[in-house]
Amino acid sequence: MKIYLATGNQNKKREMQQLLPEHEILIPSDEGIAFDPEETGSTFYENSLIKAKALFDIVHQPVIADDSGICVDALEGAPGIYSSRYAGPDFMHGKPDGTKISQEEQNVFLISQLNDAVKKDSLPKAAYLNGERSCHYTCAMVLYLGTDRLFVCQETFEGTLIEDISKKAGDGGFGYDPIVFLPQFNKTVAQLSAEDKNKISHRGKATQSLKKIIESLKI
Repeated sequence: MKIYLATGNQNKKREMQQLLPEHEILIPSDEGIAFDPEETGSTFYENSLIKAKALFDIVHQPVIADDSGICVDALEGAPGIYSSRYAGPDFMHGKPDGTKISQEEQNVFLISQLNDAVKKDSLPKAAYLNGERSCHYTCAMVLYLGTDRLFVCQETFEGTLIEDISKKAGDGGFGYDPIVFLPQFNKTVAQLSAEDKNKISHRGKATQSLKKIIESLKI
């Protein structure tokens, strides 16, 4: 079955194709579709739904959309839905002119900002799942089949943020993966194989749940 993925991110397309190998995954640019909806939601789910509906209104075919990001506990869940636009503590929601900084700069800023928060030691230890450097990815994924017919899965992927950019490791994955450490594997997310990451990641778990729905619907 042909399923459209509401993104311009080739890395997300690659991951989704690995997770749903029995289906043909297309992103808008594959068919020359201009697609850049304004993400005005206040939650991962709301932004995911905005993207799913916007693309469905164009292609009128099944659409999967996800909105995901990294959430740092000591930063009260930031950068969260603004992960792709995050530009350091002065521009938590992105720069006013809409320009983005490089991923390397984002990684450096986020580690530095967490280090400053840890020094303040202002949050109760009970707030952390994996210690004071605790963080997690969140993914809200929508399967959109038409007006009033949709399915939603939301999952998380827990880890810790490394203490210094010099400790980044791995060339797999993308985004913040080289700076998110998984204590149970003694590796960063970027050091995992694609197969291992897809089994335990936020996007992988959400997709597996949607896969069961797709199979049950026989669409």
